[in-house]
Amino acid sequence: MNAPANPLKQLNACGQSPWLDYLKRSLVETGELKTMIERDGLKGVTSNPSIFEKAIGESDEYGDAIKAFLDRAEAGVSDIYEHLAIADIQAAADVLRPVYDQTGARDGYVSLECSPYLANDTEATVTEAIHLWKAVQRPNLMVKVPATPEGIPAIRRLIGRGININITLLFSVAAYEQVALAYIGGLEDLKAAGGDLSRVASVASFFVSRIDSAVDKKLDALTDKAVADGLRGKVAIANAKVAYALYQTLFAGPRWDALAAAGAQTQRLLWASTSTKSKAYKDTLYVEALVGRDTVDTIPPATMDAFRDHGVVEADAIAQDLEGARATLAALAAQGVSLDEITQALVVDGVRQFADAFDKLFAAVAAQRRQHGEGAAPTQTIDAGSPQAQAAFDAEMETWRQDGRIRRLWAGDKTLWTGADEDQWLGWLAVVEAELADIGVLQAFAADVKARAFSDVVLLGMGGSSLGPEVLAETFGDQAGWPRFHMLDSTDPAQVQAIDDAIDLTRTLFIVSSKSGGTLEPNIFADHFMARVAGAIGQDKAGERFVAVTDPGSSLDKRAKAQGFAHTFYGLPPIGGRYSVLSKFGLVPAAAMGLDIQRLLQTTRAMQRACGPDTPPAENPGVQLGVALGVCAKSLGRDKVTIVASPGIADLGAWLEQLIAESTGKHGGGLIPLADEPLTTPDHYGDDRIFAYLELDGHADPAQREAIVALSKAGHPVITITVKDIWSIGREFFRWEIATAVAGAILGINPFDQPDVEASKNKTRDLTAQYEQSQTLPAEEPVFRENGIALYADPRNAEALGRHNTLGGYLKSHFDQVRAGDYVAFLAYVQRDPAHTETLTQLRGVVRDRTRAATCVGFGPRFQHSTGQAYKGGPNSGVFLQITCDDPKDLDVPGHKYSFGVVKAAQARGDLEVLVERGRRALRVHLKDVDGGLPALARAVTDALA
Repeated sequence: MNAPANPLKQLNACGQSPWLDYLKRSLVETGELKTMIERDGLKGVTSNPSIFEKAIGESDEYGDAIKAFLDRAEAGVSDIYEHLAIADIQAAADVLRPVYDQTGARDGYVSLECSPYLANDTEATVTEAIHLWKAVQRPNLMVKVPATPEGIPAIRRLIGRGININITLLFSVAAYEQVALAYIGGLEDLKAAGGDLSRVASVASFFVSRIDSAVDKKLDALTDKAVADGLRGKVAIANAKVAYALYQTLFAGPRWDALAAAGAQTQRLLWASTSTKSKAYKDTLYVEALVGRDTVDTIPPATMDAFRDHGVVEADAIAQDLEGARATLAALAAQGVSLDEITQALVVDGVRQFADAFDKLFAAVAAQRRQHGEGAAPTQTIDAGSPQAQAAFDAEMETWRQDGRIRRLWAGDKTLWTGADEDQWLGWLAVVEAELADIGVLQAFAADVKARAFSDVVLLGMGGSSLGPEVLAETFGDQAGWPRFHMLDSTDPAQVQAIDDAIDLTRTLFIVSSKSGGTLEPNIFADHFMARVAGAIGQDKAGERFVAVTDPGSSLDKRAKAQGFAHTFYGLPPIGGRYSVLSKFGLVPAAAMGLDIQRLLQTTRAMQRACGPDTPPAENPGVQLGVALGVCAKSLGRDKVTIVASPGIADLGAWLEQLIAESTGKHGGGLIPLADEPLTTPDHYGDDRIFAYLELDGHADPAQREAIVALSKAGHPVITITVKDIWSIGREFFRWEIATAVAGAILGINPFDQPDVEASKNKTRDLTAQYEQSQTLPAEEPVFRENGIALYADPRNAEALGRHNTLGGYLKSHFDQVRAGDYVAFLAYVQRDPAHTETLTQLRGVVRDRTRAATCVGFGPRFQHSTGQAYKGGPNSGVFLQITCDDPKDLDVPGHKYSFGVVKAAQARGDLEVLVERGRRALRVHLKDVDGGLPALARAVTDALA
């Protein structure tokens, strides 16, 4: 007895080609695909994001391939996916190549989808399709392009280049007509260009079952159940019949005949989504109803098995009863159900579903990449602290995923923020690769520093140009055989003198760092040390001891040329100061202190890729961190970011303070970062905090860890980041830069400007200009004076304080203004040395424990270029105590009539004036003798709060 005919093979006899709607690596490796070709007459394979998501994301058969790929080089998620997908597509195409050859390029194709993220971008789709075509390098590849309004012009352009195209997500007959005409137009373009039309193939993937699923939901709402039941399961097939009739019309007549004579083959309709979604329908319904000559049916594995087992083949079923099909569609319209609206929605939903699948797929790949690189345990965990906080976090994460916001961020979409000029300040996103490409310049500079045997290197900078290098210097320490590193970012005369005393002027290299070149402090620092060096080695040689880091064409650039600086390094104009640590502004000082810049950047690159546009939020550490910060501030009232870092990386806190405060603290909102505040028990903290704990792996402080665990148990949000080693500090720079940009988007601000910093600079400029003319600053009268301590306040704040007979009375009145959710900031225009830092740190603990307010310490003027932005432009929740002092020994600024002491005084006054203008609660304390006065002030505050 003869075995019963295989229904799948019978489709070939009817002129229809069965393709498999599935692909994974084992299908080829086990020989199953070859078996299906021989047993079932299989003629092709299609894939889509959902299929690859199941193949790669839900199986373990790709783990070894991912590991092997990563062992060769660090790679992004999309690179890994593409590597895996292309290998699978190539392998399947090779198995199907005999079918391709035997059918004269009519069949034997494997389809690979363009990224669904690009579905609404014509140019990006064209670029992606060309890239995939070249990467796969198989003539029997079809690149899948969606039939979106933006996809249709891409189809014509790609066919015109001779690329095989599978048009996907077709639901309506009208859209199909546009697709077919785009194909015909593309062939005409190719013919005009002298191309070979016989080697170009295309299919138009017309979706079926999804239409019935959507229509059935509309039918459920009809009052006439009999009519509704009469239409169930019929609309999708009727729609396909009408499309097939149009196919026969479009590919006939003089226009098509001219192309056919040149060797062109028709663009066949491919029936997609042919598995039934409703159990009420026979599992082979659509395959049986859509049998038709010159068509393709792409069938999922389960439906293929069912059809092989009990499918019924009727030749030309698709061409039968066309009038009945039209009547079905008319009956649907008569019930007020718009098929056009349904199909338009299905296209949108189809793109979304494929994008969702891509997100899941990329998240799975990212997770495997992380596991192979860092182990199974994540290096960042976020404990939201409460169900309410977790729900808010999850909702925002889903918003970022659905809207593709991390892709928008990397694409420079300024509407993600305020729509101002944010797109012009994103150069930091690509800075790692840019600096690695330019690594030879830094290595040559380092060799020059080494050869010239400098004993010291001094960075003269402020804010973004100084805080990053300081982190590197404090984290790595002095390098054997390399110069000692010093940083000057204070106009306090004692601080300037301390640098003078610590270095050998004749063996010191000075790095003058200023993005704009016009920042006051680096310029007067350069004035001072240029004069000092000239006095020591001669004016003609002094410039050789200086290096400039600045933007091209700045005033510092011109000065460097005029004074004969040894080197000038240029930053990238699209990178703002606080985002510049991984550019020349951070790397030139790092090279001078003897750090391995290449290793630092290569280590950082892993985080750059982990935070990349192709890493979905679920696996994107920068997005997760930024969402946590943004949601806490916007939705939960937790806008104080308390930064706790292991001792080995503790200086990272100061850099983070600037990044977060200057980026987000504006327009009356934002985040207030707090570094180096002493840890205590949970009962001393208010409900306005989120804690970020950066633990140096293997070097954790047990007391810090214990305190963090207690805070988490008490319900405070806690972010824990494990920093692998000190070389991973660059990863933290990048992680937090991404997070800050994300938080800025959530808060609805521009995270790249600093409007209130400029206000203080302008005040200082006016005061120093006045001093140049009159040799005096405006007179001031204290509201109180006692034992070498004077208090100053503007009329509004003075009135709020009232009149008191003691220093303690004024201080108590000032701190009595602290309310729940406030923070207290000590703004100290004094030398930043260990003794002063310790006193102020102890004072922070006292204020925090007795008021439950968050506390900050800023040394002026450096904090003006950092947290000062948030103090003036952020939420009006700060209570400020500015501390100034007399300078026992002042230093003149060469070339000016003012001294460093005068500049510092002008900066303090200008800073206070802006705080007052912004309606802040501010009191200034002036100390005649800072070393004795600061401890006395601390005792007075302690007593006042007792």
